[in-house]
Amino acid sequence: MNQVLTNLDVEPALEGQFGEMPNASFGSLNAAGLVLDSAYQNISKKEWQDLIELAQKASIADRINDMFSGKIFNRSERRPVLHTALRNCSKNPIFVEGKNVMPEIEVVWQRIQSLCNEWDGVTDVIHIGIGGSVFGPQLAVQALANLPGINSREMRMHFAVNIDGEELTQIFRQAKPASTRVIIVSKTFSTTETLMNAKAVVSWLKSNGCSNKQLQGALLAVTANPTAAQLFGITSDHIFPFWDWVGGRFSVWSAVGLCIALQYGFETFMSFLKGAEAIDRHFQETPIEKNVPILMALALLHQQKKYSSTAYAVIPYANALSLFPFWLQQLEMESHGKGVGCGDIPIQNSSPVVFGSVGTNSQHSYFQLLHQGAEIIPVDFIAVGEPMSDIPEAVDHHRILLANCLAQAQALSCGKTSEIPNESYPGNKPSNLIILPKLDAFHLGALLALYESRTVALGILWGINSFDQPGVELGKQLSVPIDSALKNGADIDQSQFDSITSDRIAYLKPYFQ
Repeated sequence: MNQVLTNLDVEPALEGQFGEMPNASFGSLNAAGLVLDSAYQNISKKEWQDLIELAQKASIADRINDMFSGKIFNRSERRPVLHTALRNCSKNPIFVEGKNVMPEIEVVWQRIQSLCNEWDGVTDVIHIGIGGSVFGPQLAVQALANLPGINSREMRMHFAVNIDGEELTQIFRQAKPASTRVIIVSKTFSTTETLMNAKAVVSWLKSNGCSNKQLQGALLAVTANPTAAQLFGITSDHIFPFWDWVGGRFSVWSAVGLCIALQYGFETFMSFLKGAEAIDRHFQETPIEKNVPILMALALLHQQKKYSSTAYAVIPYANALSLFPFWLQQLEMESHGKGVGCGDIPIQNSSPVVFGSVGTNSQHSYFQLLHQGAEIIPVDFIAVGEPMSDIPEAVDHHRILLANCLAQAQALSCGKTSEIPNESYPGNKPSNLIILPKLDAFHLGALLALYESRTVALGILWGINSFDQPGVELGKQLSVPIDSALKNGADIDQSQFDSITSDRIAYLKPYFQ
């Protein structure tokens, strides 16, 4: 009997409704080849029914269709939300204000393919960006880097993210200036950290003998503001556009993911998009009771309401996915870290703190808290069926890796009783198990799109606009006068800052004089 939606008895009317997967005798839901087993969520049949009714009352299916059809979905900024159009490989028309956007997207695909075919003799690529301009691309490049059979162009791909100059110093030690290309990624082309790093890279190229003509050939931009990119000095034929209806943290599917295609080939990039597209079809077309991202969202909402959970862990048992928790942190906490929902209404639940790292490393770190801590912290375990290595011991290593994954989920849920309190495990700690049959571009794209879709579902259920981030702006604004005070030789204008910040500026100021 299937035990995915509930680990209790299942009504006959619900039996057989779940997708089947070879060798998955535990019962499973299948989306784009990914398997979700939520038997350890400890959610009863009645609780699942109530959750599904909650989703229905939120008109979740209608809201999802609104997003896919190009209606205004980011209400605070009056924009559609159409990152899904970027991976619409079937090329079905998608309209924004009466205009089909797919021809423009196809042009970008063609330009990426042409660049992949023409770009020879490049030893190093420096991808400059921050936040959504880098998390997804860096995750994908790293995740695919060492997989058996991957067709890499053997370029070194560097990511310049932090304004801390030490990061650029490391890149400059490795890269060869004469055969380096630079991709500057910024939606607005006004992000301070990105532009400062870009200027530093340009200076490095010039100081190493790069002529103005060579510089023009070396620089590329990915932006929704091509005018600003041209003013920076990038030629129009080296500017790859994306659009204001693409949020930064959802942008890896656009030319923001150019580095994936350059590193592994255009077909690999398209396979990445096709995996995401398969999840999109599932998300839009599948009923709630079988819809994997919606059910994942409902499970997390349930744990918040039942146990007041304020944290959530994601543990990929795959070293190649070590950056996945960092990508997910931005996706969830920047989307949902809000106390006010749509219509300026205070909300009861929003994003938990998202954390995680690869298993089995994490078992020797914070799993003590997960097992015996007072708070209930839901966990997503992510496993890959096929070994991700071609060393002689790969099968044995992978078997032990997955044995640990299954054991941790069992221990969290089932616990252990002991007459010694310190050796007791309370159990009843909820978790999901998500299984990829193998880690390749298609299933990686599906995995990222699965969590993006869960984010959309959570925003609908919580009543939050998942596609703006006003809280990010205040710190940026305050940094400008602080920077001015640090570099200005005059006395600090006390009226601009609170007393503590003034004292801190005064303490640090001598380092910049």
